[in-house]
Amino acid sequence: MVFVWQNGDLNDEQTDAVRYDGSVFLAACPGSGKTRALTYKIALELSKLESERHWVVAITYTHRAAEEIAERIERLGVSTDRLWIGTIHSFCLDWIIRPYAIYHDRLANGFRVIDQHETDDILTELCQQSPNFVRPLDCRYYFTTVGFELEGANPNRRAAAAVLQRYWDRLREHRQLDFEMILSCAHDLIASNPSISVLLGSLFRYILVDEYQDTKEIQYAIIAAILRVSAGNTRTFIVGDPNQAIYGSLGGYAMTRPEFEARAGVDLAEKSLSNNYRSSERIVGYFSNYCVVPAVIEAVGKDRDYGSFISFDQQINHQELDDEIVRLIRHNIETLGISPREICVVGPQWVQLAAITRRLVAALPEYNFDGPGMAPFSRDQDNIWFKISRLALTRPEPQMFVRRMRWAGEVLEHFRSVGIDTSKTSRRDLLRHCNQIEIPVDDGLEYLELFFDELLLALGIDIVLFPSLDDHRTAFFERSRIQIERLENAGVQAVSNIAMFRRVFAARSGITISTIHGVKGAEFDSVIAFALLEGMVPHFADSNVLDSAKKLLYVIASRPRKNLHLIAEVGRVNGIGEPYETTNILAEHVFGYDLMEAIE
Repeated sequence: MVFVWQNGDLNDEQTDAVRYDGSVFLAACPGSGKTRALTYKIALELSKLESERHWVVAITYTHRAAEEIAERIERLGVSTDRLWIGTIHSFCLDWIIRPYAIYHDRLANGFRVIDQHETDDILTELCQQSPNFVRPLDCRYYFTTVGFELEGANPNRRAAAAVLQRYWDRLREHRQLDFEMILSCAHDLIASNPSISVLLGSLFRYILVDEYQDTKEIQYAIIAAILRVSAGNTRTFIVGDPNQAIYGSLGGYAMTRPEFEARAGVDLAEKSLSNNYRSSERIVGYFSNYCVVPAVIEAVGKDRDYGSFISFDQQINHQELDDEIVRLIRHNIETLGISPREICVVGPQWVQLAAITRRLVAALPEYNFDGPGMAPFSRDQDNIWFKISRLALTRPEPQMFVRRMRWAGEVLEHFRSVGIDTSKTSRRDLLRHCNQIEIPVDDGLEYLELFFDELLLALGIDIVLFPSLDDHRTAFFERSRIQIERLENAGVQAVSNIAMFRRVFAARSGITISTIHGVKGAEFDSVIAFALLEGMVPHFADSNVLDSAKKLLYVIASRPRKNLHLIAEVGRVNGIGEPYETTNILAEHVFGYDLMEAIE
């Protein structure tokens, strides 16, 4: 039965994009219901599949986005059995590399994907051995279809390239791949074996791409190759916002519709979502000034007429920054009635956030703090023990059932991929085993170690027979101990307690601490952003300063529904002792900011 939604579920723009019977290139402003449109499009196309061999594929920028969309589709009552959804790296592993590794010299004899922590360790060692001054930071790179590029403006390019060559040789010797190599190897296989694209093109009825503005050139090439050979059997639905393209230094860029049409050999209908349901009219009016690509954005949500407070302070000394952020937090909670879980403190990088988090926790002991960097254990999404930890740390509550069932499926699939026979274990069986395990300890890592042991025993799995599981387990606990130590050094209390571990997968309950990149896609009632300084926003190594600054400010200012507080503190100095100045585009923008004195 073809999926039909209720009147009022989608607005006219969303309905036009979702119902269009062809390939679509959709530009969506912040708060426009982009995820809703994407969800309904996937549900519609899933309901129209006529063969058990056909699939709908949705490629998201993060695992979190994939999870959210899959849950929404299931709540709509549409089966997700023929949906594959995940990141581009997971797509390449599942559909290209694992099935066809035998056709790639580097992969034919087996391989293991290493995580970012392992990459950092190897690069640290090799940098120390280099006769030149090279940091692991200098060696960050990404692949294109014609080679590799170093991230950002790098003064040590030649020395960094030499270290990278040794790094790649090391990985080849140990039959290892890092995340960037996943894309490179997948492209190699697609390019040298056109029959792979032909087969995938016959299987996929739709390929949907979320956040196209963050997609890399090599990713476009992989998707375009499949579309081109499908002879029109595979269509695409590409969604994003070019004004939020803040991953340029990492290789991401907002490919234009004509560019993608030329690569993929498809016609794309250009459509847009211009209604902002998130923010007040004043907030929308403010962030619209930072558009790089012209866009019409209209506030239409329930908070449209809210009397937003928008402040900008470029006089406060950095030594008084903590007190000012505390003052703003208290004002939003105690005077404006904003819930703590609807407040976000944003900084450019974790190096600034780590220091301020410790002091905010001490200054506001009555409130909890949340954030990706606050997790007390390794959050490597591709590590099997992280996947199992999600089941270990969440309770069997009705509202979690659908999510935990999907997690159980991912665990079983990982087991199958390493050669474990799971034919007699269903997702429900795995959940039942997990639900029956009781570990009466308070230490989080000890709890997980004992939980893992009991689960393996219940499933009859001898980890010694599967070296990759053992390697993943060692890496999980080593990285988790490092993370706990980092948080403890930052002053976070009770970080190793099981209660802190459980909070990672619980609903957001405290004040969020995040980087600008980390907060993209999220929304809050109030946002407090600091360190809006040239050289930080944008980063000093960014090659396109003006556009990058605009896009970063656009992302920050489009997160809040109600209130926005911008701070460019004085007194900070860079590595050579020069003072940071306010981000130029922010300093030059004329706006009727609210006075800070008004919130005494």
